[in-house]
Amino acid sequence: MSTSTPPGQGSSGSKRKIGLFPATAINMSQMCGVGPFITIPTMIVIMGGPQAYLGWILGALLALCDGLVWAELGASLPGAGGTYVYLREAFGKRTGKLLPFLFVWTAMLFIPLIMSTGIIGFVQYLTWFWPDMSQTTGDLIGLVLIWLIIVMLWRKIESIARLSIVLWVIMLASIAALIAAAFSHFHPELAFSFPEGAFNLGDSSFWLGMAGGLTIGIYDYLGYNTSAYLAGEVEQPGRVIPKSIIWSVLGMLVVYLLMQVGVLGVVDWHRMLDQKSAAYNSVASVLLSETWGDTAAAVVTVLILITAVASVFAGLLGGSRVPFEAAKDKVFFNAFSVTHPKHDFPVYGILSMGVLTSGGFMIGRLTDLTTLIQLLTTVMILVQSVAQIISLFVLRKTKPHLSRPYTMWLYPVPAVIALLGWVYIYLASNHNAPGAYPIQWSLVWVAAGCVAYLFWARVQQLWPFNKTSDTHDARTAE
Repeated sequence: MSTSTPPGQGSSGSKRKIGLFPATAINMSQMCGVGPFITIPTMIVIMGGPQAYLGWILGALLALCDGLVWAELGASLPGAGGTYVYLREAFGKRTGKLLPFLFVWTAMLFIPLIMSTGIIGFVQYLTWFWPDMSQTTGDLIGLVLIWLIIVMLWRKIESIARLSIVLWVIMLASIAALIAAAFSHFHPELAFSFPEGAFNLGDSSFWLGMAGGLTIGIYDYLGYNTSAYLAGEVEQPGRVIPKSIIWSVLGMLVVYLLMQVGVLGVVDWHRMLDQKSAAYNSVASVLLSETWGDTAAAVVTVLILITAVASVFAGLLGGSRVPFEAAKDKVFFNAFSVTHPKHDFPVYGILSMGVLTSGGFMIGRLTDLTTLIQLLTTVMILVQSVAQIISLFVLRKTKPHLSRPYTMWLYPVPAVIALLGWVYIYLASNHNAPGAYPIQWSLVWVAAGCVAYLFWARVQQLWPFNKTSDTHDARTAE
């Protein structure tokens, strides 16, 4: 998964229209960044061997099914807002702005947590050049890097299109070099050396481990919904959005499987079980060193470091705009609509991203990458994934005449599969992050969001303190 974040809005009034090829490319550029370079070993650890291939395959299935939910909602409700618009349209008459508010509240946590994984990846790959780096030094480097990026964002930035293109090229070069090196020295007996009982379907530990692998897999596929966010700029959204999602997911499935198979065909998976080893922390560098030599390893490692920094830069830029756009739409705290008097960027959005990314980075450093991914995923599931799927069902029932340029194929089967997949990941998260209690913490964060909403709604005189105001807003939105 790219550590960058899809835009929080689309410009429905834009004359530029995005066709199928650019929409697919945009999705894929958001899906892949530093993510697979750091999650290949974590997938091996959590699943216990090369059966980790299943994590990529099932992750693609979940991304495809959930992507079709995004396709229908994005095509029927294009423009600014994304998820919080879908939630407002589905539930606004009954709960006012509560669910849109909660989505922004949770996005302000899971977006910087995703960004923090990119910083962790940077520090991990930096150990290739600095193998005796201490824990404290790594912590300080990561925190300093986060705030250097915040300083870089403390100015007016018109567009990240050029940065996205550069990031895309660097990422492709890194992946191509890794895959080419792997298959130039490939050993099938290593790639398919499954441990005994690897596919014991009667063992509960298999299914719990599979949930962990699926979590990491879907983390790496996140970004498949970017074209739905940009629905207002997509030509023929009923045709382009679903196809761009499907082609991008299938394309990245091929890439991820080639990477995973190639790596395991060179680097014995047992070496990755030691989370202090180079094989775990910088597996791409190890592979390049053992196939094409140290110079190639150094070059690719530098490209990975650049990818990590650039993607976190783009992600924090996009993430800071989520509460800003929501505040402008009057579904979040007004303070987040404040912009810098000279450079016109959202001040509190950027500062909050810096603070929360720093916190997420330290959580990951004090625990491990798997735990951090479990925490960010559970926070995201409740208010975005599950609530959004339910909003699809609600809108189908309450607004049957809503314009739908695309209607889900085989409805409701893909939506039900996606819902079951998200619930499966959520319920198994405590097992796959022992001692971190991701379920409990996700509930605490949502509960804190409800309290924050009540405080805000009381000040703004919204539901439940003023039902008339929200009813008027809902009718106006229609």
